[in-house]
Amino acid sequence: MAAGEEEGSAAEPEQEPAAEEPQSFKDLGVTDVLCEACDQLGWKVPTKIQIEAIPVALQGRDIIGLAETGSGKTGAFALPILQALLETPQRLFALVLTPTRELAFQISEQFEALGSSIGVQSAVIVGGIDTMSQSLALAKKPHVIIATPGRLVDHLENTKGFNLRALKFLVMDEADRILNMDFETEVDKILKVIPRDRKTFLFSATMTKKVQKLQRAALKNPVKCAVSSKYQTVEKLQQYYIFIPSKFKDSYLVYILNELAGNSFMIFCSTCNNTQRTALLLRNLGFTAIPLHGQMSQNKRLGSLNKFKAKARSILLATDVASRGLDIPHVDVVINFDIPTHSKDYIHRVGRTARAGRSGKSITFVTQYDVELFQRIEHLIGKKLPAFPMQEEEVMMLTERVAEAQRFARMELREQGEKKRSRNDDDDTEEAIGVRNKVAGGKKKKRKA
Repeated sequence: MAAGEEEGSAAEPEQEPAAEEPQSFKDLGVTDVLCEACDQLGWKVPTKIQIEAIPVALQGRDIIGLAETGSGKTGAFALPILQALLETPQRLFALVLTPTRELAFQISEQFEALGSSIGVQSAVIVGGIDTMSQSLALAKKPHVIIATPGRLVDHLENTKGFNLRALKFLVMDEADRILNMDFETEVDKILKVIPRDRKTFLFSATMTKKVQKLQRAALKNPVKCAVSSKYQTVEKLQQYYIFIPSKFKDSYLVYILNELAGNSFMIFCSTCNNTQRTALLLRNLGFTAIPLHGQMSQNKRLGSLNKFKAKARSILLATDVASRGLDIPHVDVVINFDIPTHSKDYIHRVGRTARAGRSGKSITFVTQYDVELFQRIEHLIGKKLPAFPMQEEEVMMLTERVAEAQRFARMELREQGEKKRSRNDDDDTEEAIGVRNKVAGGKKKKRKA
């Protein structure tokens, strides 16, 4: 916990003898039954954000929590909510808003695990899933609703008998991302229909102007719990870059996967199409790779995630849908195959590895077109990254096999597009359109290829 030393520099208002940092959830004021639940989950010691936020939340104050990804934020708001629920049991007690569907399912798992011994019921209300079954889940009046803003507004407007007039807690997790995804109007609608007399917890990795505006609108006299104000990447993370000509990008990727074989990888691409293409390319070369992106149906997304979590696949290719909040315990290496256009996304992507005290590696591909973006990232994290050691001639030996696999991947993408068109598959139509456009573009460019 050496990182905790930085915080001592801020002058404490009351000069009291330096208190020992609480070493258990009980010291923070968490009730016995929930301490046992933490124990069963393997949470031995509270994280820094939990030490800061839980005591304040238990006093009934509103909170702004600024903490980097992978810092235990879910526990910081779930425990105080469950403790309050134990004291005054009530249905439709808390609402957690999150930006992505995967994050919603993950938060729900944590609520159910922590609240299993006290019978807590939660419902996940997100897009991409049948509305009817969600309406039935809401009719049962769960204690906790975890939702993406768009789908929740949909139910508030159209589901008979469902309202949040009795709500006691509102949590906005990854608030900066909720607002970045332009959910502002939905959040405003939700704030209008829930009681003013409630507790609000706002968690965000970054303090943007939009988040400040939301804080003024939604929170009363909040306490700020900041764990790291400057953008940080975890200390145990070894970060590298490789500078490569963009036309050999695929070959370099294959080289690195061979070099670091035996690890589990998360590879970030900038578009759904590139995620799909690269997954097919790697499969053709014998790697166990699976894609995860926003144009897959919800069931397929959860399926991919579960296969990777269960270690049935060692390579997960993802768009930024997966860069935040997803807690996959065993990612050894993060590869930024496409450099992120927003430097802050770099922090979230590499935050998928070296979680909870483990070590990890990240490698960022920098082509001749990415130099400026890469410099911005180095500036943001305040360090110069070393180059990943490589044997160029070995990479060049791979080019022929990779070119062959690229050709197969293109053909498979085309076939997938045609199948979707003929099946008129509702749940992945966006993907089919993306592939169709690619195919149409591909025909014109055939001569160049």
